[in-house]
Amino acid sequence: MKFETEGGEPIDLDRLIAQITTEAPDEDEQFQAFREVLAARAGLPCDGFVIGEPISVVGFEYQGNRRRGLTARCRRDDGSEHVVAATEVVFPASADGARYLDAYRKWMGVDPAPPNLATPPLRKRQHKAKAADIDLGGPVELVVLSVTPNAARCRLLGGDRSITLRPTHGLWELVPGEITVVRPRRQWNYAGHPYLSGEIGSTRLDAAALGLVPLALADRGVWTPGEHYWGEKGEPVEDWARPIIARGPRGAFEMEQVVPGRDPRDFDSDPICESNDLKDAGDHVAAHRLLMELCRADLRCLDAHAHLGNLVFAHGPRDAIRHYEVGFRIGELSLGPNFDGLLPWGHLDNRPFLRCMHGFGLCLWRLGRFEEAAGIFERMLWLNPSDNQGVRFVIDYVRAKEAWEDHERE
Repeated sequence: MKFETEGGEPIDLDRLIAQITTEAPDEDEQFQAFREVLAARAGLPCDGFVIGEPISVVGFEYQGNRRRGLTARCRRDDGSEHVVAATEVVFPASADGARYLDAYRKWMGVDPAPPNLATPPLRKRQHKAKAADIDLGGPVELVVLSVTPNAARCRLLGGDRSITLRPTHGLWELVPGEITVVRPRRQWNYAGHPYLSGEIGSTRLDAAALGLVPLALADRGVWTPGEHYWGEKGEPVEDWARPIIARGPRGAFEMEQVVPGRDPRDFDSDPICESNDLKDAGDHVAAHRLLMELCRADLRCLDAHAHLGNLVFAHGPRDAIRHYEVGFRIGELSLGPNFDGLLPWGHLDNRPFLRCMHGFGLCLWRLGRFEEAAGIFERMLWLNPSDNQGVRFVIDYVRAKEAWEDHERE
């Protein structure tokens, strides 16, 4: 069977199921067809999880038991193996085999994602890098997940295997969500966790290369400029608003918000609020540590990037801008190049992305990158014409290339 479209992209779940059931009318043959496509697409052995425990799937089998269906042979880090129903396995959403496993689950009448993994905990277990994963003879590319005073938790670019980096210098230069190139010196294990020492050669931001699943966008209906408040009756419409009004109705959306460890049923469980409380109490170290843990759990926690930028904004715009831009670029993955809708501030889950944009634009202004700052602020007005963050009050200063310092107090 051929399980691709002409363009090489995986076909949708319903189409895959229809193809298998049509070409393999017998149920046993259908199980075997799913086994073949999973083995081919998962790239065995491959990383996965069973009840939150990291494992490697080394094979799929079908023993003729239709009630149990396909089984997966799984290997733990200690080398032991066990067999579970294939529906109990969860692949990282970015993995090639994830959609095919979802198709099998759907065919079996099982939910696509187990509810216990729908919201990751603050500290989730991750696959650990092995000696064979790293070539000490050449540069190693790592995705930075979090940074502590003496180490950085990272994962290998292009995979989900984690490792702790202890660089010879330059640790303070690392920012969660960026990619660093390390010239390795030594690799070792301590207390069951892999470590790598080496010299940081360079860092870059490439959100598309991080392998993240874009945050979902929920349709919130049509926004109509005629129903929007543009000021008191009889007052002229401001210049910045005229092209937005002329563009006419557009779709409004709400971006998915990820906050690992937050219980939506308990408002007091929000780690972002806890971090803000720590900062307000003067404990910036603890606030910083908590935000780093959020990034480590899921780099798509945009509010963590925004608040990391806030912690250093006052005295370090060159550091703050990197945190803001990481959050902004990760959020952009959801929009694509031709997005023409709105992300209104009134939809609460849009606020982390808009905070990242705002901080990014302000830092661009502070650093004298006027044209880029003006572009960010103009885009914010199109995304959120209510302008709850007040960029309409500063965009003319930026366009006129007036220094931040001249208007900081204002």
